Amino acid sequence: MGSSKVALATAPCPVARAVDVVGDRWSLLILRDVFDGICRFGALQRSLGLARNILTERLRALVAQGVLETRPASDGTAYHEYALTEKGADLFTILVALRQWGEGHLFAEGEEHSVLLDTDHGQPLRTLQPVDAEGRPATYRTSYVRKVTEEAGEADEADDADESERSAG
Repeated sequence: MGSSKVALATAPCPVARAVDVVGDRWSLLILRDVFDGICRFGALQRSLGLARNILTERLRALVAQGVLETRPASDGTAYHEYALTEKGADLFTILVALRQWGEGHLFAEGEEHSVLLDTDHGQPLRTLQPVDAEGRPATYRTSYVRKVTEEAGEADEADDADESERSAG
């Protein structure tokens, strides 16, 4: 791909690097389906209505990035299935956040849509809310980005964010 792809893969921003791995719509929808238990190529293709070559490309990329892995089919057939790795399972919160944002902003009142329920009670999951170190709700207005060095894990004082540069990046 182009130079912007390389730039994202090595960017000092965690959001940019994450977008480089799962930021296209098909990868996110593939992950949604795998989280929902759709694990075989044919079933993914039927669910998504995606061209075979595009699905193949996205699955290969997700496997190469360590987000998915292939396993022998659970029913003992010659097929294989796609399964979430630990790295892939860690994307659950991201997909829940996207789902909740979509539910809150993209459906008309009373419009039919799917909901994510907890398995023990059959109730919708609570709305995700980031919290600060003291457990208070955090927003983009009450947080800021500061670069850290990998070795020390310490904030780089030279990169203090000023009030005009607040972001979630």
